[in-house]
Amino acid sequence: MKIVVCVKQVPDTNDVKIDPKTGTLIRDGVPSIINPDDKNAIEEALVLKKEKGAVVTVLCMGPPQADFALREALGMGADEAILLSDRAFAGADTWATSYALSMAIKKVGDYDLIFCGRQAIDGDTAQVGPELAEIMDIPQVTYVRKIVSIDNKTAVVERAMEDGYEVIEVKMPAVLTAVKELNVPRYPTASGIVDAFDVKEVKLWTAADIQADPERLGLKGSYTQVKRTFAPPVKGAGKMLEGSVKEKALSLVQELKVKHVW
Repeated sequence: MKIVVCVKQVPDTNDVKIDPKTGTLIRDGVPSIINPDDKNAIEEALVLKKEKGAVVTVLCMGPPQADFALREALGMGADEAILLSDRAFAGADTWATSYALSMAIKKVGDYDLIFCGRQAIDGDTAQVGPELAEIMDIPQVTYVRKIVSIDNKTAVVERAMEDGYEVIEVKMPAVLTAVKELNVPRYPTASGIVDAFDVKEVKLWTAADIQADPERLGLKGSYTQVKRTFAPPVKGAGKMLEGSVKEKALSLVQELKVKHVW
């Protein structure tokens, strides 16, 4: 079994700040991490590696510093890591990103499963996984919370819903997007970290390496154009109501009237 896991390096949300003038993220000095849902995807691939003898390849499109995120994945136990990095990829929306990833996976060769995180915390679109499946013309199951069973041809998974879950059988190869309920990601081991930085290689592929159409990359290949970004207005401080239940209820009604909610 061969598994490809698509990951993204994102700013740590605990330290994210917004430029009030441009409305864009201030990335200078902000630490980067592997997108949390992508870690669940890596973990599930590593579980299948142990159970089924799978070979796990981790794939990331990003700037050169994304090399560190891939080495973390190698430290967790991934077998191979590939970084797509080229100025031709700059400004890509989810569709152009999905196309680039699809061409890289095509170069990787035979695969049984493609794992993605549900969504990235810096964009929250949840589009790359489904778009990747559409471009590659293979089945997809999003919001996977459990893998029930898997063999050489099919996988049975539970898909999280707002009011429960669905049990779905999907033919492989397929794209699965992971949610945090799927598992608890492991930490890289000490020996894994040493191997990741001293022994294993992060392959660097450019647009030419994956034979991608330049017209479908970066800004040229992006259908989404951002008109404006802005931070939401700061909300007022909360107020604790004191007194008995009846007094609190009366105070709440008065507060709602002041705010013209009641």
